[in-house]
Amino acid sequence: MTNKINGISLFSGAGIGEMYLKDVNIDIKIANELIFSRAKLYTFFYPKTKMIIGDITKKEILDQINFEIKNNNCKFLIATPPCQGMSTLGKKDYENDERNYLIFYVIEIIKNNKFDYIIIENVPKFLNFLFPYNNNFYTIFSILIQEFGDIYNIKKFILNSCNYGVSQNRSRAFIKMWKKNLNWFNHSESKEINLKEAIGFLPSLESGESSNIKWHYAKKHNDRDILAMKHTSTGKSALKNDFYYPKKINGEAIKGFHNTYKRMHWNKPSPARTMNSGNIGGHNNVHPGRLLSDGTYSDARVLTLRELFIISSLPPDLDLPNWCTDTFIRNIIGEAIPPKFLKEIIKGIKK
Repeated sequence: MTNKINGISLFSGAGIGEMYLKDVNIDIKIANELIFSRAKLYTFFYPKTKMIIGDITKKEILDQINFEIKNNNCKFLIATPPCQGMSTLGKKDYENDERNYLIFYVIEIIKNNKFDYIIIENVPKFLNFLFPYNNNFYTIFSILIQEFGDIYNIKKFILNSCNYGVSQNRSRAFIKMWKKNLNWFNHSESKEINLKEAIGFLPSLESGESSNIKWHYAKKHNDRDILAMKHTSTGKSALKNDFYYPKKINGEAIKGFHNTYKRMHWNKPSPARTMNSGNIGGHNNVHPGRLLSDGTYSDARVLTLRELFIISSLPPDLDLPNWCTDTFIRNIIGEAIPPKFLKEIIKGIKK
């Protein structure tokens, strides 16, 4: 791709996934986000992008989006509708979760504009979900084929970020659409990067400790959890311990799934990072640790922000405004596609 392509980002969040789009000559001119704090951070990262804050289901917001698309000659669209309604974590009411139907506003925007390239990204379940359409139920891929198959090449696929230069095992669903007179070449896989290669060079830290390296400081955890994790080896869950297992304040054993209170593996990429990555009792959240001379394991903690940035393919020295809390940072990274992952897919566009 030799010439810049102007684009719009829908459901942009804080723009984490878009971090490297300029490297492949995509210039996001317009963004739309509902939540103010995420929109505020997006503007911090991309001060030249016009941010439209508001609900895409409201006519005035939708009209503004369509106006700005035309005004900025946007030929590229990225849409990442909220996926929490389709996530496999927790109890869900899929059919009645309004977030699952926001994709129809994306379809309306596509109808009203002349994009050359479109990419829609979500959780893998998104491709199997049945949507009401023309008095029947269809997958989103089928709906897009019916609506735009005469104009666009349309392709669906599920990829894992660990195959695209990201040290994180994160599967995502994609639908890409491109005008039939244009090209969008297939993505190329790369060597898997394990956690040892990605973050193994960083110094060990215990709960509450800091280093002189930017963003490499450890969250403070309670003593009961620290004790349990110190007696948990790499790749194992503390729930399997015979004696040093996670306990409540009253001494009662904490119950959980097999992948809670669990250390990661050094020889594998990180499990998918969720919005809950700061919880030591969450899913696969604990540092792999190193065996110590006394038989316990080091790093009884969740990943530092720097470690999280690295395995999410973000700049390790990422600049953030002072108002961003640890929880907020983990949330926005957990809900976003790793930016190198997205870059590897987008770079197949040729003008």
